[in-house]
Amino acid sequence: VNDAFLSISSPAFIYLPRQRQQTTASLSMPPRKRTKRPMDSLATAGITAAAAPSSPKLPPKRRLVKLADDADEVLAACRKLRDALRLKQMKSEQSDDSDSDEDSDGVGQFGIDYDSGDGDDGKGKKKAAVKTNVDDMTNGDPLFKAKTQQLSLAELKTDNSSGGKTIVEVVEMNSTEVIEGIENVAVAVAHQVMAKQGFQLDIPSRAASNQIYVPELDRIVLGDKRGTRSFLNVKESRKAAVTTRVLQLLHAVLQKRIHITKRDLFYTDVKLFVDQTESDGVLDDVATMIGCTRSNLHVVASDKGLVVGRISFFEDGDFIDCTKMGVGGKAIPPYIDKIENIQSDAEFILLVEKEAAYMRMAEDRFYQKYPCIVITAKGQPDVASRMFLSRIAKELQIPVLALVDSDPYGLKILSVYMSGSKNMSYDSASLTTPDIKWLGLRPSDLNKYDLPEQCRLKMTDSDIKTGKELLQEAFIMKNPEWMKELQIMVKTKEKAEIQALSSFGFQYVTEEYLPRKLREGDWI
Repeated sequence: VNDAFLSISSPAFIYLPRQRQQTTASLSMPPRKRTKRPMDSLATAGITAAAAPSSPKLPPKRRLVKLADDADEVLAACRKLRDALRLKQMKSEQSDDSDSDEDSDGVGQFGIDYDSGDGDDGKGKKKAAVKTNVDDMTNGDPLFKAKTQQLSLAELKTDNSSGGKTIVEVVEMNSTEVIEGIENVAVAVAHQVMAKQGFQLDIPSRAASNQIYVPELDRIVLGDKRGTRSFLNVKESRKAAVTTRVLQLLHAVLQKRIHITKRDLFYTDVKLFVDQTESDGVLDDVATMIGCTRSNLHVVASDKGLVVGRISFFEDGDFIDCTKMGVGGKAIPPYIDKIENIQSDAEFILLVEKEAAYMRMAEDRFYQKYPCIVITAKGQPDVASRMFLSRIAKELQIPVLALVDSDPYGLKILSVYMSGSKNMSYDSASLTTPDIKWLGLRPSDLNKYDLPEQCRLKMTDSDIKTGKELLQEAFIMKNPEWMKELQIMVKTKEKAEIQALSSFGFQYVTEEYLPRKLREGDWI
């Protein structure tokens, strides 16, 4: 009210009533004496501000987590599993060596020549070398046919119902070999065009009817059916044009020795490709045509997976220690071919379906209490995560234990890691990790650990249908214990997520559930 009246009586303070108070107060108060500040005393003594000593701010100390006191007891069963795995691997390598000694012509079981020169990877292991001579690859035929690995199912001692079919698998190639393979296709196309025949491409079929599950290999592979893509056929002309355009772009990428994403490839010619699913599909077709893995084409997907724990490696020359990559760990790079010199003292690999469960283990530093490597692909696994898991499991020769949701989809995700997917069946050899142990969360755990009723979910009709379909899958039927768990799930019509264990406490998974599982060797 006082401010309002003053604003009316004094035009100078109409819009600034509070400024008037400050101004009048400054007029009525005596001037304040200026006191010397610490910096003024330094200046008086002849010391400048730049030279003034300052205490450096120390970074926060890293939280150290020691090995658990009961680590030896908890990991005893896991170490037995690791030793059995390594013994099995040793016997398998000895068997392979004896088989290779019997091959006098130097040709391996897949009909591929092994060269001790360029085919050596520097570690004393032989690498498959694909011939790229035009005459050798086309056999004088203008139609190019990829020299992929072919192994008769009869050689795998399968039953007579297989009919002696063959499977098609790609091999690892370097950039030079892939470039030569693409150029061979171009030469074959040029021969046809010059003969005024138009052109057509010979491509292995990736249709669902050509997908074969081989129990002896424990993975899905590509059959030997092939198809043609003719430019003179009205229905196939556009697809043929897309394929040749992709071949052209890949040739340019490989010559520059760079990597691009699938999204980059799509946006180079949006009007031709129309939809990314089309360019992605043709990319897989090209890999089967050339006979190389998709990663050899230098086209990758965006990174998705995460890894943390007792593992270190060099990535394109940079040293990576996954115990010192922060709480969240390290993103699994899409360039798996740039990873070298993998080192680890882990006892096992813990494969986690959900990122939430992964973050719990990373924050609690579970890998320090019980030496391990923790990996997640945040649900449905991407190619880089599957390839990374397959590689470290083979090189480190340690068991892989899986922690997935107790529902049909958790089991389907686990099957992709183990047996592969139909879309990438031609490259299942480098993408699958056989003999993964199902650690949890299993349907039998719901009652064993007295999971509260409010944490259990009723299965939908779609869940039950998927569960019954899984009971008919070959990779499930070959494992009686998996069959039993899945039957419990379908019968009780109950499912649960890993996070349901948090009802006992937010750290129950890392402090009680997993240590008990490992101690009892409770995996199947």
